[in-house]
Parts: sequence; C-alpha cells; structure tokens
Amino acid sequence: MARTQISDEQVRQYNEDGYLLVRGMLSPAEIELLGRTAHEDRVLDQHSFGKADGEGGTVRLSLWNHPGDTIYGMVARSESVVGVAERLLDGEVYHYHSKMIMKDAKVGGAWAWHQDYGYWYQNGVLFPWLTSAFIAVDKATRDNGCLQVIKGSHHLGRIEHVLTGDQAGADQARVNEVLKRRELVYVEMEPGDALYFHANLLHRSDQNRSDKPRWSMICCYNSAKNDPYKESHHPRYTPLVKVPDEEIMRAGKLRFSDAVEDVSWLDTKTDHSAEVLQK
Repeated sequence: MARTQISDEQVRQYNEDGYLLVRGMLSPAEIELLGRTAHEDRVLDQHSFGKADGEGGTVRLSLWNHPGDTIYGMVARSESVVGVAERLLDGEVYHYHSKMIMKDAKVGGAWAWHQDYGYWYQNGVLFPWLTSAFIAVDKATRDNGCLQVIKGSHHLGRIEHVLTGDQAGADQARVNEVLKRRELVYVEMEPGDALYFHANLLHRSDQNRSDKPRWSMICCYNSAKNDPYKESHHPRYTPLVKVPDEEIMRAGKLRFSDAVEDVSWLDTKTDHSAEVLQK
C-alpha cells in the first residue's frame, strides 16, 4: 500500500485552488539519496540545456520522457507519487515526462509566468487533464527562487502565450489583471515536499540570487483517457508500471550514468512548442 494518500478534502482543495502541497512525500533518506545522486550524475548533467529567461539569467534543466529503473524512475513510478496523481486526475495516469530543474546558487535563472498547458496544447493534448508533481530536492525559499503560483488561476482556462527570452510566457497584460483579483502564493518547501499543480495553473519563479541551490524534480502525468491525438516530442499513452515506495531506496544510487535503457532524452531540436507560439 502507498505510504502517502490524500483525503477527499485535499482533492476538493486541489480542484478549487489548482494546487496541493503534500509535505514529506519523500523521506529524509530518500530525498538525500536523490539529491546526492543527481548532483553526481554526469549523464544528467551532459543532457542539461539552458533556457534564457529574458532577464539576463538562464534556467538549466534536463528532461526525459520514460521513467526507467533508475532512482529517478523509482520516484516517478512510486505508489505514493503516482497514487496522488491518480486521485487528483480521477483515474489511470501515465508518465508524460520528468525533468530536473537545476537552479544553482547565484546563477539560476527565472521562469516567466506560464501555464504548462500553454506548451502541451501544441502537442495534441485535447484536455488539460494533466498534473505535475514538483518535488523539492533542496529547500525552496523566496531567497533562492521558490515556485510562485496564482491561487485558483487554473479556472481561467488556457491563456495565450508569447516568447520571453527562450521561454513561452503567458500574456503579461492578462496576468497583471489576474493578480489584482487572485492571491499570489510563494510556495516555500522543505526537501522531500511535493507540490501537485494543475496544467492550467499560472506559475513562475524568480532568479536564484542566494548562495543556496534550488534543485527540483518534476514528474508530469497525463490522464490515460487524454491520449494525445498526434505524435510529438512527449509520449502518447504508455502504461505506467507502479512500484512500491521502498524501491526508491532499493534503487540506491542507480543513475543515468549506470543505466542501460533508453530513457528518451528530450532533443531540443524536436521541441517546436515555442516556435508555434511565436507565430
């Protein structure tokens, strides 16, 4: 049985606010192992790429489509992490992709206001029936660029997005009006906490100007009944094999450097979402 489960009230809160913070999703031992493994993983580092934020900074991240059997895959396939996504999306989910956001001390860039569905709509995903599990690898504070969300903004539906630097950001004039009517929340998190948020929730983060890193792993899930109608750089429905939470520690420090399976790294040359938004 999954170690972490959520209540009907928490599901209601997610549907109302567009996000749900689950404290202690990963244990101190699990998140310490995940963080240490990620920082030492040369393949994860080699597949990282940068996104200019339009403010003079660059966000560095690595993104892969299939979870595999590494420690990252065990996290993304664990009964607790997946189980919460299933409750929030009311049924079977599959792994849409995962990414490691590497917001390093002093140099980590910002993310512009955006909705994830602003990108994913371009991939043939008909409904915004997706959720992201944002897992804090490091402590996330206002000083080191924690996630910011606009409470209840997912009720707006999909907003037009335009390029800001290398990133597609939501129409800023509309965002400014939304901020007059909805609450801005700085989501400060401890290592191992997980924030689940709706694909249409407006969110952003500031540059990391502190001397503390703010790495995070984000596992994105799509509803099985929301299979995209066309091929894209992210997978169509692929059955997800869940594993007991204990497999996270059993995987040990099995990194991408040690793995033999094809995890299907994102090739930025095949990601045309921003190009479509630019037209």
